[in-house]
Amino acid sequence: MPPEPSADVSGEPLLQVMDLAGSRGERRLFQGLNLSLQPGQVVWLRGRNGRGKTTLLRMLAGLAPAAHGQIVVMGQKLSGSPPQLRSHLGYIAHANALKDDLTAAEALSFLASLSGHAAQGVDVLAALKQLGIASRAQAPTRTLSQGQRRRVTLARLALPAQPRVWLLDEPFDALDDRGIDVLNRLLADHASRGGAVLLTSHQALSLRKPCPGELNLDDYTVLA
Repeated sequence: MPPEPSADVSGEPLLQVMDLAGSRGERRLFQGLNLSLQPGQVVWLRGRNGRGKTTLLRMLAGLAPAAHGQIVVMGQKLSGSPPQLRSHLGYIAHANALKDDLTAAEALSFLASLSGHAAQGVDVLAALKQLGIASRAQAPTRTLSQGQRRRVTLARLALPAQPRVWLLDEPFDALDDRGIDVLNRLLADHASRGGAVLLTSHQALSLRKPCPGELNLDDYTVLA
């Protein structure tokens, strides 16, 4: 069932989903989904492989159409919304989407510009430092390990200008223990500032504050 907000969460929902259905091709993956994501809330999106977790995140980010239902961001319908509304949504996919010939610093700056949150060079370096990858700032991303590439991508979350809602697809993938600790701190800081997070993870979450809610897509699956 949809997670309930924790006791210390207040204010209007940042993201609402009403009677949502998602499809892949002609196959209906889930339907009847309702969700209200409140300021300060972190929600773990769960479900077996193929249930539509990535599809749902892409729908919420405005990158894929909904088969049915409504998505409301900051009180406005996402469908047909102005670009400014989408700037409140920060989506990080499972794939890192880094250009091989760019340096780590250049790649992070490019990703920030694509999301509508241009970053200064000093902020880019500070974000890379926070993720423990500053020493490789001038290295081409093709020379980085998978874990290092993931840190560069996640460094977007350490930049000063941030969307209110984070939609993260397997953000802990390829991270070591130190990287997991850093990401947990970023999640907690974002929630404490009134942001909200919806994320997927195949590994159990170690975030303790705020205590994550859970949304299981298995509860909304359309069986073949």
